[in-house]
Amino acid sequence: MRLSRAVPFLAAALLAATLGGPGPASAATGTGQHCAHQDRLRVPGAAFQQTACLADLTTTGLAGTPYTDMADQAGLTARGDRKPSGVPGVQIDGYFPDSSRFNSTHGWNHDAQFVIRLPDRWNGGLVVTGAPGTRKQYATDTAISDQVLAQGYAYAATDKGNSGADFYLDGRRPGDAIAEWNTRTTQLTRAARKAVAQRYGHAPRRTYMTGISNGGYLTRWQLENHPELYDGGVDWEGALWTANGPSLLTSLPTAVARMLGSARDEDLYAAGFARGSEFLWPYHERVYWGITQKIYRAEFDPAYDPACPGASAGTTTDQILAPCASDASYDYASRPASVHRAVARVALTGRIGRPLITLHGDLDTLLPQAADSDVYARMVDGSGRGRLHSYVTVTGGTHVDGLYDTYPDRLRPILPCYRSAFDRLVSWVERGVRPPADHTVDRPVDGDVVNSCAL
Repeated sequence: MRLSRAVPFLAAALLAATLGGPGPASAATGTGQHCAHQDRLRVPGAAFQQTACLADLTTTGLAGTPYTDMADQAGLTARGDRKPSGVPGVQIDGYFPDSSRFNSTHGWNHDAQFVIRLPDRWNGGLVVTGAPGTRKQYATDTAISDQVLAQGYAYAATDKGNSGADFYLDGRRPGDAIAEWNTRTTQLTRAARKAVAQRYGHAPRRTYMTGISNGGYLTRWQLENHPELYDGGVDWEGALWTANGPSLLTSLPTAVARMLGSARDEDLYAAGFARGSEFLWPYHERVYWGITQKIYRAEFDPAYDPACPGASAGTTTDQILAPCASDASYDYASRPASVHRAVARVALTGRIGRPLITLHGDLDTLLPQAADSDVYARMVDGSGRGRLHSYVTVTGGTHVDGLYDTYPDRLRPILPCYRSAFDRLVSWVERGVRPPADHTVDRPVDGDVVNSCAL
């Protein structure tokens, strides 16, 4: 597989091209009553914003313009996904005050960037998300924004306040960069609700939080810590952080050790990696495991090996994706209490305060289900919030849907199941129709798995 066909959720920022100047005039020209008053919209707290009236807010209309970034979305969805289009409205791009400069989008070189989309035909709801991996604010335009806009929702997304493989350099103390992810998501939710009220004359009647991978983590955290802001959420294979493990810092060192020849297949199974996922391991060795372990370990435990990754994860793609040899023997359990306290600052508890649907693929080879969502589901049950949680396993699902294009006979895209789950969440919240009990969605023998998934 060429790297560009399934850009990893952490390496996208390294390999994606930055969109440049203005796009076609037709994409940047809308008609309708909203255009007359678009300049009056203000995002509370924003240090800078720019507003555009657009004929189509979906990626069908925005591809090739500065209003989205298709390169930063690469690998998240499968080819053949049917995309909605024809959603006119207003888009607001901008940033909140921030001291870091990882995000170069629009040439701003400024973090805490956001996008807010306000469709002409509004259904009264708002959907909020944060970027997966270390991507930026347009990363889930195809996976999330297109569909919810077509359904009439307003949409808001944040770059989480830092991005790229060097994100761990943000902040003053271990854990600061990831803690900012949560703060920026809360900040955008509050600001977007007020921007929505300006545009439509009243606040959203329903606000939903959702996301992929790190965006799924943000969904869990927001519903645990700010349930007053949301009515529910859908968590697509969210990352799990717990002070004493498990987390990716307890599973990925074994993967790195296998890369470097000091661990066996059986060790990976013991760490939570699924039997049957072996065909995905070579790709993850080249693209995922090394970079993920080293930059997140650097975020929480910079004293472990200060020279690797050091002041940067690297200057070439090969350097950035390469593992640190020291991570093959990394033992999170034996690390100082200060490291565990750093993780505790962003840890999940399972104490969700709003309905949540979690989806996870049984062949996820970056965040293994057994060491992630299986554990989180038990945490939710253990906190007495099980009635608020529905857990769906997608047979044949893996961490990024783009890999389906290489293995269509072995994998199944999660995106259509996610869309179905979002609809089920809305029915649950707005009509009291509870989703099915925790269950597995099997891969059908035939049919269009790229665009169909009945939960």
